Amino acid sequence: MTTHVLSLLVEDRPGLLTRVAGLFARRGFNINSLAVGTTEVPGLSRITAVIDVDQLPLEQVTKQLNKLINVIKIVELDPVGSVQREHLLIKVRVDNASRSQILEAVTLFRARVVDVATDALVIEVTGDSGKVQAFLRVLEPYGIKEIAQSGLLAIGRGPKSISERALKS
Repeated sequence: MTTHVLSLLVEDRPGLLTRVAGLFARRGFNINSLAVGTTEVPGLSRITAVIDVDQLPLEQVTKQLNKLINVIKIVELDPVGSVQREHLLIKVRVDNASRSQILEAVTLFRARVVDVATDALVIEVTGDSGKVQAFLRVLEPYGIKEIAQSGLLAIGRGPKSISERALKS
């Protein structure tokens, strides 16, 4: 099995996300990440789905997704031809001895502290999956109290836009 990142341009309609996720679930595909948000075109949303699946079943699901009336366009984004980022909030334990070391790691990873308490920091980090996982490994010895992670966000590189292509066809 391999990981695939799909970008779906869809009409912003109630229940569509449930139908899309259900299509993956009925075939036994694990959704690693799912992010949904508005686009530059009013009335359209973008769903970024990260799934683990073999190539052949992925083609079948893509064809079935295209049959859903509210799905406008589906594009598989490869890591080289797209920008892919994750967003993470981490609450980490701190004390007087560890605070400076944690702040040094924050600077090194170009993260930022968004909340300070006497015994904890909330840190925000954005980056590719490798950077985010490396940052978590650095903070782990200090005691991670809580994590909130967005789904992967991805967009194709270069001047072309998925919505421009979809609306022209």
